[in-house]
Amino acid sequence: MSNGKRLISTVTSGSKVHLSIEEFQVPDLGPDEVLIEVGASPINPSDLGVLLAGADVSTVSASGNGLALSLPDGAIDGLAGRVDQPMPVGNEGSGVVIEVGGGEQARALHGKVVAVLAGGMYATHRVVKARDCLVLEEGTKALDAASCFVNPLTALGMTESMRLEGHSAIVHTAAASNLGQMLNRICVDDGIELVNIVRREEHVKLLQNQGASYVVNSSSPNFRKDLVDACTKTGATIGFDAVGGGDLATEILHAMEIAASSNGGEYSRYGSTTHKQMYIYGGLDRGPTLLKRSYGMAWGVAGWLLPNFLAKVGPGRSSELRQRVATELATTFASSYSDTLSLESILDMNQMKKYTQMSTQGKSLVCPQL
Repeated sequence: MSNGKRLISTVTSGSKVHLSIEEFQVPDLGPDEVLIEVGASPINPSDLGVLLAGADVSTVSASGNGLALSLPDGAIDGLAGRVDQPMPVGNEGSGVVIEVGGGEQARALHGKVVAVLAGGMYATHRVVKARDCLVLEEGTKALDAASCFVNPLTALGMTESMRLEGHSAIVHTAAASNLGQMLNRICVDDGIELVNIVRREEHVKLLQNQGASYVVNSSSPNFRKDLVDACTKTGATIGFDAVGGGDLATEILHAMEIAASSNGGEYSRYGSTTHKQMYIYGGLDRGPTLLKRSYGMAWGVAGWLLPNFLAKVGPGRSSELRQRVATELATTFASSYSDTLSLESILDMNQMKKYTQMSTQGKSLVCPQL
């Protein structure tokens, strides 16, 4: 094995993003490295961030041996480190270890199905450190192990953050997504109260059928009342928002404040003393986040990112969380996909319009061996 293929995204100095598939030579393995024949890798929103770099999908056109898209005015200013630097794409994935270095840890992985969070996984082959491989249970297929990291560890990170910061219940948006369903299963199993916010009535029923006690439809005329009721009953004071733009974070903080103020304490013009925390971890709405401060003075809004969380809890706890994912991969952390794509079909303009929509339950899976 000397050559492989991988998808490359390049931001050019002309405010374009060029996507192409390139052949590459697989390097010689170091003693602590292994070569994975990549079987599957999901397209997560974070992958689209690297793939498209914020380019407008409506501007896509054929260009040479790939595709070209235009960046919005001024966007290249925040991408200086990427200009004219080809970047492999695909944060996570799984496959079979087909070659190993001479070290003991690497040799133990030969023939194993493993998952990795290594970048560059939209490729036929990927060299990684043996220590970065999550060895999966006997009989696990690579297709079933593609999404072992980003969604599962994000969902576990939410419950861990809740505990670390002294909260007892969670509010989550875009709750019918693969990640949202994982979080719901975790909370059911671990006895954590969870308020799920969705946008469609069929998603309400979907989560209720999976054991969710509190599902609120943001498109319902009763949304505000239902959200306040759910926050009051659960005592939720921490939220994780996948939407980002608009005033949904404000609506959640306001509902938390009403719930916290309903306990009959002494009135204060500064609101309740209960701290309410919102974390924005996604950008389904790329518009500005609108904060209308109607929720007292004990609140916070911040970003939440998986690598930062894992660094905070340290390698020991991170390893424990990863092991839980491996053990419960077929149950708590099972994923579903709407489309299966080859490397070449990522560069199909019609397919791009579908996989970039980031619709609930519409995730695509890249299978580089197709």
